[in-house]
Amino acid sequence: MDCWKEIDGAKLERCVWVPGPIIVGGGPSGLAAAACLKAKGVPSLVLERAHCIASLWQLKSYDRLRLHLPKSFCELPLKPFPASFPAYPTKQQFVAYLEAYAAEFGIRPAFGEAVVAAEYDGGFGFWRVRTEKEYVCRWLVVATGENAEEVVPEIAGMSDFRGDAIVHTSRYRSGEAFMGKSVLVVGCGNSGMEVCLDLSNHGARPAIVVRDTVHVLPREMLGRSTFGLSMWLLRWLPVQMVDRLLLFVAGIILGDTAPLGLRRPKLGPLELKSISGKTPVLDVGTFSKIKSGDIKVFPAIKCFTAKKVEFVDGRSSEFDAVVLATGYRSNVPSWLKERDFFSEKDGLPRRPFPNGWKGERGLYAVGFTKRGLLGASIDAMKVAQDIEGRWLQ
Repeated sequence: MDCWKEIDGAKLERCVWVPGPIIVGGGPSGLAAAACLKAKGVPSLVLERAHCIASLWQLKSYDRLRLHLPKSFCELPLKPFPASFPAYPTKQQFVAYLEAYAAEFGIRPAFGEAVVAAEYDGGFGFWRVRTEKEYVCRWLVVATGENAEEVVPEIAGMSDFRGDAIVHTSRYRSGEAFMGKSVLVVGCGNSGMEVCLDLSNHGARPAIVVRDTVHVLPREMLGRSTFGLSMWLLRWLPVQMVDRLLLFVAGIILGDTAPLGLRRPKLGPLELKSISGKTPVLDVGTFSKIKSGDIKVFPAIKCFTAKKVEFVDGRSSEFDAVVLATGYRSNVPSWLKERDFFSEKDGLPRRPFPNGWKGERGLYAVGFTKRGLLGASIDAMKVAQDIEGRWLQ
């Protein structure tokens, strides 16, 4: 339904009234929120800046990507993964699952709608959401997630580097393009480690920058997924004891990682995750390549030169290309004109999980829990239940 906004006391501008919630973001979080609302009889409008759902997965992820956690911990509400899918679905399988999910719940996002501003109009009691047009609604669900924009660090001399390329992982697809080349991967999270493995498997000569401490765990322990085992143990034991058990088993399987340049943090992997959101690396084969010397480990970068990269320990080496596995961040502060619920510093809700899903005046958040798809699903169900009660009033 159309409405009209007065500008400068005379000119009228057309806006679109949305009776249900507006959901900003057509990734897994936005789809989960829309599906949960639909199941409760509440219509919604999903605004997505790209021209497809799950654009991070479809447009900005490498070819060999799989879910890092078992599928049972990654399915969205109301629809399990097909039984035929493997324990760790591929990128292509996950996208197919999301497309089937959207089709089953009749979710048809408005594509190419990049939100440039959203603010609450206290005079009228509605949210105004502006793309190339303006929408008006009672409830706003922010589902753009923690990974909306690439993080590209500023490193001394980077502009002087004369190698083939410095690319973010959002533009990396396969190690095939780097065959025979020396490649430095900056960042030692799950993506950085997996890109190194992919490069090595395609005949490149990769090295990885490990600037800080990091927990590396086997993806599976004692015949179960490490994550699943951790969740089971946490039912009965405190987190510090579970961490000690995980590190004991990891030590048996992997050995001491410190001599290889992978020093462990003082806090255990689960405790560190709960406090800082830093996820342990679940190894899928990279560690054995590090042990064999096929993948070299360097500390933090001091600076780039035209042909080399210098490191803080005094070493330097030539590289043909650099891949920045430096992650992503929320972009919420750039468009949401609200400062009480979302932090301007990191674009995340100020209240930690499990209380970061609901703000004031009909504002909600889905997918900012630092707990992956499982956290997003929990948020989506809470948001839908809360809005349902208000929808029926």
